[in-house]
Amino acid sequence: MKQDVYQKVTDKIIADLEKGELSWLKPWNSGNADGRIIKPLRHSGIPYNGINILMLWGAAIEGGFFSPYWMTFKQAKELGAQVKKGERGNLVVYANTITKTEEQDDGSEQERSIPFMKGYTVFNVEQIEGLPDHYYTKPDPVIDPASRIAHADAFFATTGADIRHGGNSAHYAGGSDHVQMPVFESFMSPEAYYATLAHELTHWTKHDTRLARDFGRKKWGDEGYAREELVAELGAAFLCADLGLTPEPGEDHAAYIQSWLKVLKNDKRAIFAAAAHAQRAADYLHGLQPLIEDDKEVAAYAKPPCPCGWGR
Repeated sequence: MKQDVYQKVTDKIIADLEKGELSWLKPWNSGNADGRIIKPLRHSGIPYNGINILMLWGAAIEGGFFSPYWMTFKQAKELGAQVKKGERGNLVVYANTITKTEEQDDGSEQERSIPFMKGYTVFNVEQIEGLPDHYYTKPDPVIDPASRIAHADAFFATTGADIRHGGNSAHYAGGSDHVQMPVFESFMSPEAYYATLAHELTHWTKHDTRLARDFGRKKWGDEGYAREELVAELGAAFLCADLGLTPEPGEDHAAYIQSWLKVLKNDKRAIFAAAAHAQRAADYLHGLQPLIEDDKEVAAYAKPPCPCGWGR
């Protein structure tokens, strides 16, 4: 049992790292009022320590949970609440020692401390119904909702993309063809929000009904995935430049650097191809905007890309 717990924890951390998930590096607020990282909390408000911090940070990202509070099934029941039907818990571990008395060769007895580790399951309070109200307190806004940038909002809205807000994850969902974003107020700056949205809308352009961009991705983190992420990163940069935005460097993007380096080192033309695809994506999104006849620069975006494939 002890080895199973160690192995399960280790496998989870390795899987998160292989996916590039550094959950403490995000451009939006996850459960705290001022944008700082916060440790996961027990139902009593006492923080978790050590490996459990990483385990529950990862679980919060995966589940899209804002609240830092976690508790067991029994603790929820003692508070008059219940876990929602179908919810799955997450592993945390408890380390301690037991004292064993052993007989020595000379007949004497000696006590020896033996370390052990046990695993148990906890649920985020957002998976539980009927808890006292203070467990469901939402984080305060990090930025003022009034600080939205009107021309950027208009640009992204005019694309007609299905952009949904809520939760703790920014991603493009291909199956339902929608972009999921945390709420605007949870980002560290307006520029961070629009840069993230530009990144996800670049992914949105890869759909078969749009640019039909496919790098042969088979699984999370493979070369095809790295190529698409590089296109999205460049596409966001191009769009931010076009919209006059100056986002702060996204620390979370650094998680992809190693996979990008591998792609670029293996193919000297990869960066040219990625830039061309990114430009096509930006052009496509610009092409969805209303055409201003007197603005030659805007009209230029409606022109098809250069036949060479590397841009205009």
